[in-house]
This record gives sequence, structure tokens and C-alpha cells, in this order.
Amino acid sequence: MLIKGSSMKNWKKRFAILGTAQAVSILTSSILQMAVIWHLTQRTESAIVVTMATLCSFMPRALLSLFSGAFIDRFDRKKVLILSDGSMALCALLLAISFFLAETPIAFIYFILAARSVGSAFHAPCLNSVIPSIVPKDQITRCAGISQGFDSVSLIISPALAAVLYNFWDIGFVILLDVLGAFVAITTVSFLLASGEHVRSSCERDFNILRDTKEGIEVLRKEPGMISILVICMVYSFIYFPIGSMYPLITMVYFGGSIADSSLVEIVFSSGTLVGSVLLAAANNKINKVKAIACSIAVYGIGAAFTGLLPESGLLLFIAASAVMGITIPFFHGSRTAIFQTKIDDEYLGRALSLANSVTLFAAPLGLIFGGSFSVAMGVNYCFFICGIAAILLAIAVLVLPSTRKLHM
Repeated sequence: MLIKGSSMKNWKKRFAILGTAQAVSILTSSILQMAVIWHLTQRTESAIVVTMATLCSFMPRALLSLFSGAFIDRFDRKKVLILSDGSMALCALLLAISFFLAETPIAFIYFILAARSVGSAFHAPCLNSVIPSIVPKDQITRCAGISQGFDSVSLIISPALAAVLYNFWDIGFVILLDVLGAFVAITTVSFLLASGEHVRSSCERDFNILRDTKEGIEVLRKEPGMISILVICMVYSFIYFPIGSMYPLITMVYFGGSIADSSLVEIVFSSGTLVGSVLLAAANNKINKVKAIACSIAVYGIGAAFTGLLPESGLLLFIAASAVMGITIPFFHGSRTAIFQTKIDDEYLGRALSLANSVTLFAAPLGLIFGGSFSVAMGVNYCFFICGIAAILLAIAVLVLPSTRKLHM
């Protein structure tokens, strides 16, 4: 992948432009996702329908992420980004047209969500694979924090903006916003990134997806500590997703809050994430990335366990805890991404990041099933407490495992 201008001379400007454009795309995609979920909730009032929609949104990505990295490392990453963004925009356009014409079948909504998930399986790891070719090595951690900041701003704005648009616009027009967001992202990539030679030194060989994927696994296996990082990501995903998915439930059912309170919790959490992104960017390479991951998991776990111990009148304390828990998120995801970007050679980076995304997404539904079942049987507050204790134990494991200590990050 070559960058227009080739050198790192204007890397800050290029990174800022790329990050801003991607933040716009994330914002419009988040608005689309919320609008569709709200539509299904109002239309069916069925937890099963909403759960199915959620699974359609990330299960194809989980499956394809096992192999999408082979395409990312083999082919022109600029074209992969454009095609993935374009395919998701096309799906949004088809869904909007369907809403304009008649009452859209739920099965068609599932299909569109699954098709967009296919595009995201290529987009996210490809974008992260491009970053090391834009920014200097010693600035990767800082840029990981800034990237998390871009995402956080979008996630802060999207709930409120989605609520306003959903109440005043036809859902078809709300969905069309994502087409506009994709246009911004595609235009930026088209002008910012130059079509380069294939990243892989072995590109002259015939493309074999299974062989190429196996090579990516071998690279991770040979690099000390990387398989352990994958396992940690998987376990943390199992713990994290039940807590994240049950924020509305504990806010409204256990603490007796309103929809407005639930929205406030989400905004406060995302605001905390933004603060964490700024702190990570400021720290840059001054922090030990493995210890940052461990501390992130531990503090998040303490916040979750603390929430589980609160009385039903403790909504304000839960909101405060959500801010602290939000601060931890960039230190986990940003540090993890920076480890991959600095430890894995560029020709294997797409496969490594895709595999990391895949194991994370595979663990998510298992965690959701556990969290939902446990909450029904014991109560959502106890689920928060148990998941919090599990996160604290995982953080301790990160610090004491010999394999993670070998990373020297």
C-alpha cells in the first residue's frame, strides 16, 4: 500500500483526514443500526426478533474474519476498503428503497444486516492494516488512541442524533444517511491512498485462502505472546459483551430509570471512552501496552462488580461508574491494536487483525447467552458482579502469564 506523497512527511494531515472521514462513516452506520433495531422493537415487540437482528449484524463478520485477512494481505488495500464501504452503502440503499416502497419484510432486513456484516469483515482489519503505512512506528500507540477518539465522538453523537432523526424523518431517509457517510469515506480513500503494489512478498504465488490463512496463524504462533493475546481477547469478549448489552436492562429494570436515563448512561460511557482515547494518545509509547491491557480489564471489572453491589436506588453511582468503565476501553483496544501493528510484519498484518476480530466476535454470542440466562435466573445485578469478578481474575492472569510478559511492550 502506497500513500500519495509516499513519504511520512505529511502523515499527521493524512491520518487526520482519514480518521475524520471514517468517523463520519461510523456515525452514519451507528445511526442506521439504531434505527433498524428501534423499528424492529416497535414493530414486533419481540426480544427474539431483536436478538436475531443483532446476530445477523455480527455473525457473518465473525465467520469471514477467519479468512478476510488473506484477501487484505494479498490484494490492493485501497481497493478492498473502497469495495467493502461500497458494498455496505449498496445494502443501505436497497434497504432504504424497500422502506420507501412498502412494509419491509423482516427476513429482508435480516439479509441486509448480514450482507453489511460481510463488508465489515473486510473493512475494519483492512483500515487498521493501512495505518502503519501512514504513521511512523513510534507514533502508532498515539494514533491508536486518536482512532479510538474518533470512534468515541461518533458513538457519543449517534444515540442523540439517531433519536431525533428517527422521530422526525421517515426511516428510509435515516438509512440513506449511511450512503452519504460511505461516499465521504470512499472519496477520502480514493484521493488519500494511491494504488500500490501488493503488500505480500509472495504475491507471485497463486492465491490459496486456506494456505494464506494458515500462514497468518503460524506467524501469530511463532511470535511470543501473540496467541495468549488472542485468548485474552476472546475471554474478555465473553465477559464484556453481556455487560455492555445489558446496560439498558440494568438501568431501566433494576435501577428503575427511564429511556432518557438509559440514553444518558450510553452517552456518559462513550464520553469516558473519549477521555480514555485522549489519555492514551498523550501517553503514546510511554506506557507498557500489556500492563495497560491488564489495568483496563481490571478497572472495568471493578466497575462492573461495584455496579452489581449497588442498591436499586444507586442509579447516579452507576452513571458515575459507567464513565470510569468507559475510560478503560481505549486502553484495551488501542493497546491491543498497537501490539499487532508493531509486532506483526505488514505482509501478515491483515490476517493477524482479522483473526483477532474473529475470535472476539465468536466469543460474543456465547457471552450473551450466558449473560441472558444468568440474568433471568439470578438477576441482572448479579450478572454484573460475577462478570466483574471474572474480569479482575483475567487481568491478574494477563500480568502473571509468562507468555504475555515476553511481549516486552
